[in-house]
Amino acid sequence: MNAGAGPAGTPPADRILLTPGERAALLALARAAIRHHLGLGPRPEVPETGGLGAPRGAFVTLHRRGELRGCIGRFEPARTLARTVAAMAVAAATDDPRFPPVEPEEIDEIQIRVSALGQRRRLPDPSGLVVGEHGLVVQRGWQRGALLPVVAVERGWDAPTFLKHACLKAGLPADAWRDPLTSLEVFGAEEFGETSEEAG
Repeated sequence: MNAGAGPAGTPPADRILLTPGERAALLALARAAIRHHLGLGPRPEVPETGGLGAPRGAFVTLHRRGELRGCIGRFEPARTLARTVAAMAVAAATDDPRFPPVEPEEIDEIQIRVSALGQRRRLPDPSGLVVGEHGLVVQRGWQRGALLPVVAVERGWDAPTFLKHACLKAGLPADAWRDPLTSLEVFGAEEFGETSEEAG
């Protein structure tokens, strides 16, 4: 389900509208999937009713003591949202090449954040990038960089700075977004996470 239309001449933002209960179920599923992988609990049942059963991409981000501990996602809606979140939670805990795998003794300090993605669409004009609403994918050839909407908000970036950092993440020059050969895509995301009290 899409949110209302954006500014005149732009298509509606692709946002997933999950209920509070569905959000809580996804966070609990992500934690249970990691615990099972670490040998700390049973294999979780995967709820697939309502919005949880829709085919959607998702990212799962892990923090520990306020620092990034892992983040992995999948854009392609190859599975239901619930199954994607379960798989990406385990991947974030074990397969992010920037970090060693999460150890069992860390799990109670890990906070989980889920980003349920809308569909990507081409951004023909960089001036149409809306900070706080759009995630961003920059690609030229085999080089690609993606940043979630929350990243720009948390770091206080304006649109040009957001574009620059997406280019740098792709391994491209900071101003590569100005080059017509560089592909720009945006996507919506509903982003939510555990509080410190809910972790553990």
